[in-house]
Amino acid sequence: MSNDDGSAARHARSGVLIGLAAYTMWGVFPVYFKLIESVAPLEILTHRIVWAVPFGALIIALRSQWSEVRVAFGHRRMLLGLCTSALFITINWLIYIWAIQNERIFEASLGYYINPLMYVLVGVFFLGERLRNLQIAAVVLAAIGVLFLTINGGVFPWVALSLAASFTVYGVIRKQIVVGAMPGLFVETTILLPFALGWLIWIVQAGQASIVSADAGITALLLLGGPITVVPLLLFAIAARRLTMTVIGFMQFLAPTLQFLTGVYYGETLTPAHMVCFGFIWAAVLVFSIDAIVRGRKMPLAAV
Repeated sequence: MSNDDGSAARHARSGVLIGLAAYTMWGVFPVYFKLIESVAPLEILTHRIVWAVPFGALIIALRSQWSEVRVAFGHRRMLLGLCTSALFITINWLIYIWAIQNERIFEASLGYYINPLMYVLVGVFFLGERLRNLQIAAVVLAAIGVLFLTINGGVFPWVALSLAASFTVYGVIRKQIVVGAMPGLFVETTILLPFALGWLIWIVQAGQASIVSADAGITALLLLGGPITVVPLLLFAIAARRLTMTVIGFMQFLAPTLQFLTGVYYGETLTPAHMVCFGFIWAAVLVFSIDAIVRGRKMPLAAV
């Protein structure tokens, strides 16, 4: 094995470990939100934004990425795009926090299972792409599962569909903007910061802020909102540069699987309708992954 081959192999191995760390953190997010379920979802969202900015600034400084941040703020079209993506990630975060606190973890995990399939549909309807046979099968299986849950579950799965749709729109917008993952998140949270600070100041003055009245443990967890928002994205960005899209595509199903298991741990009710729905979704995931493996088998490693 040449030095180049050995270096590529080491990068790939480290990329897998880093990617697993990122998706594992996203997968156990429900545990964090359960620990602070006494705090209102909107206040939790506010703390995620407020504390993500200084922590993100530290990461930007350590990675010497201030030039990308300046370009983003100085480019009118890029900044408008990031304002729009900030809106959709805010919607996604708020719905997710609410879902976890209201015993809808299964439905939240369903949303992130569906998300990759929504990307496929966006490619078909908006980018003129054509579905391959296995992709068609995956989309049909997922659609049957969601339809079954809608008809037999007694409740329209709006949480799952809203999470999948908002994150898909966010991803499509971010794909059009030439900015790194970490600088992009920093700009988005900085855009949101005045609104978050304004809301935080208002609830503090109204005596409704948990960070003022809660014990030290809850306060510490709220302050961790920044790091838990930034760190997994940073790990993902590093992993994505070291791995093929096939590997990343397969690993993305780890997070909703872990979320599903946390729902089991917290004793959420898994109805027969949920079981049938997830059966179809998991079948769709398997078919989707097989298609990705077959299509991406010969894809080279991305450069570091």
